[in-house]
Amino acid sequence: MGNIKKILVSQPKPAGDKSPYYDIAEKYGVEVVFRPFVKVDPVELKDFRSQRINLLDFSAVVFTAKTGVDHFFRIVKETRVYIPETMKYFCVTEAIAAYLQKYIIYRKRKIFFPLTGKMTDLAIQIGKHNKENYLVIMSDVHKDDLLLAMDAKRIKHKEAVMYRTVSNDFAPDEPFDYDVLLFFSPSGINSLLKNFPEFKQGNIAIGTFGPTTAKAATEAGLHLHIEAPAPEAPSMVAALENFLKKAVSPKKKK
Repeated sequence: MGNIKKILVSQPKPAGDKSPYYDIAEKYGVEVVFRPFVKVDPVELKDFRSQRINLLDFSAVVFTAKTGVDHFFRIVKETRVYIPETMKYFCVTEAIAAYLQKYIIYRKRKIFFPLTGKMTDLAIQIGKHNKENYLVIMSDVHKDDLLLAMDAKRIKHKEAVMYRTVSNDFAPDEPFDYDVLLFFSPSGINSLLKNFPEFKQGNIAIGTFGPTTAKAATEAGLHLHIEAPAPEAPSMVAALENFLKKAVSPKKKK
């Protein structure tokens, strides 16, 4: 593992020129490439309507990702529905809640989120407002933890699939010459195997974020070299740097 030159981060490229991954690239003299293994496709309006959902039947909306926010308001626009100011919004993280400002006047709305950013704490918060009728915005690929928790609390809800997570296929002539692959969801692992059915790990280091991603990787027969979050590495960036400290000598500044 001493010859690390090129790292694939399976996330979209940052909008600006600032990223802790770029700092790592400069520090260790490696190339970092942002290249998602999965992409999001919108659910078309006719497919959304086939779910028989009337947006105005609900008094609260639940978001577990910024992508869900974008596609909810896309559907709102396409259906020409006016969402009343009384609508309540429940978000799993403060960052998602703040992202709502892109579409609504934040101070005029009732917005809730757990300070921990944990799905279990979001479920507890939802449970405190158990008279609402919730619309849970989801991808076609999702975990059912929150839905099961709402079922257990007998909270009225319905899930709405507004976007799909699909494999972001590699072109036949696209190079795949990476020394490290970093994954952030089980979908990314599935896409790797779809694109490269005969994939042999060899000397490639694999990194995963989150227990479900790690489980998907190990079940696929992959050996993990980088895992986050961990006590000594709460983020993927920290875990990657800990790995590179052992595998690569920091680049000396001139």
